[in-house]
Order: sequence, then structure tokens, then C-alpha cells
Amino acid sequence: MSTPLLSARSLRKSFSSSTGPFAIDSKRRWAVDDVSLDLHSGETLAVVGESGSGKTTLARLLTHLIEPDSGSIHFLGRDLLAARGADLRALRRDMQMVFQDPFASLNPRLRVESIVAEPLAIHHPELDRANRRQRVLETLSAVGLDSDAARRYPHEFSGGQRQRIGIARALVLRPKLIVADEPVSALDVSVGAQILALLQQLQQQFSLTYLLISHSLPVVAQLATRVAVMHAGRFVELGPVDQILTRPAHSYTRSLLASVPHLPA
Repeated sequence: MSTPLLSARSLRKSFSSSTGPFAIDSKRRWAVDDVSLDLHSGETLAVVGESGSGKTTLARLLTHLIEPDSGSIHFLGRDLLAARGADLRALRRDMQMVFQDPFASLNPRLRVESIVAEPLAIHHPELDRANRRQRVLETLSAVGLDSDAARRYPHEFSGGQRQRIGIARALVLRPKLIVADEPVSALDVSVGAQILALLQQLQQQFSLTYLLISHSLPVVAQLATRVAVMHAGRFVELGPVDQILTRPAHSYTRSLLASVPHLPA
């Protein structure tokens, strides 16, 4: 098998469970506890679990937004945790995030063109204004927004449209990996289905690899090739999506499936 695009081994991350300004930091809770994974180019690995299971912490570790207590991460064959300065910026250019809340993740003071162009200004300062604008308009078109959107502010858009803007901001650098943290949980069902269909389309169009964080197994069924089920900081089950959805081996996975409401026929 080919070398993984992203590989992690024995990741661990703990946080203090003490509270209050005078608490003694003596107890720690493992948010991520000995997690290993491989993610290959072109696939979608979904990490599924209830709130508090550790999946968002894992996403932040894998994108090097926070440091692990121990473990290793390799991206594009390079040690992500050891990268610094220009090397780290180069790796981050190929690894972008789509956030959960389209209302909070966009700067309300900036026009859409500036929001989507910001990663270009950071990672491609050699591009002049005309070339940046052209890339922004091409990317907005790819996510289903017309050129008029570039001149408007986030508050002028619906939740689904704001999420499209967030996806455009991640896509504008043409990354190899997109980490999508609960990308449809803040949207209603019909709009969420449109966003999932868009992600599927973009994956084919731009040869993207996805790490998809979700609490919903029906959501991942539409997009994922493999599923990792996370509980109390650990992967309790990892396998092809069809196997996880139809022949789950772990009791926690079965409980997640049983919690999905079924509409009467």
C-alpha cells in the first residue's frame, strides 16, 4: 500500500480536570488516549463519537493546532510535530480546516473576498491583487456562490451559504487534506445534505482527502470510506464504512446506531 498522506502513532493528550482559580492541578483527564491512524490520499476517514469523546481534540492535534503529550504525526512523509517556521507553514498550506459553526468562524467585519483571500495573502504573498481576486472568484464559483458574493459581508448570507464560504476559505489554497469538524451539525437537515453533496463533489474535482469529524453515523455514511468510532479518548472500532454501519463489532458502535431515530414507513 502507498505511503499514507497523514499518519499518527500513539497520540495522547490530557487536560486538567481541576476547576476554580485556586484548584491544585493534580488530576488530568485523557481527551485522546493512545490513538493511531493512517489516512491515504483520496479517501475520507470519519471519526465518530458523542460529545466529549475526544474527536475535536484529535482533529486539533492532527492539524498541529495543539501539542500532544506524546506520540508522533507525519504528514506528506514529514514529521509535523518537529516542523518549525517556513517548513510548518508549507505543511499547513496543504492541510486546511472547515469549522463547525459557520456563524462564528467568519470575521463579520470583512467582506467575503477578504475572508477567502486571507490564506493566499499568508501563504502566497507573491500573488498580486488581481491574481488573488481571480483565485477567490474561481473558488467561490466551485462552492456554488457567484461573484457578487465577494462584495458582501457574512451577515448577509444564510447558514448554508456561510458554510460554503468557510469551505471556500479552506479550498482556496488547493490543499491536499481538509479536516472538517462537524461541518453540518449547525445546519438543518436539508441544507446539511446539500453541504455534504458539495464536499463529495469537491473531493472528486480537486482530488481532496478528508478527515471528517461527526457525532452522526448517518452523516458519515454519505461521505466516508472508513470510519473510526471514538469513545473516552480511544478508537474502539475502525473499519470500512459498510462494515461499521451493518456489522458493528463493538457495543458502543451498536449503541450509536441504535440511537438514530427511524421514521415510520
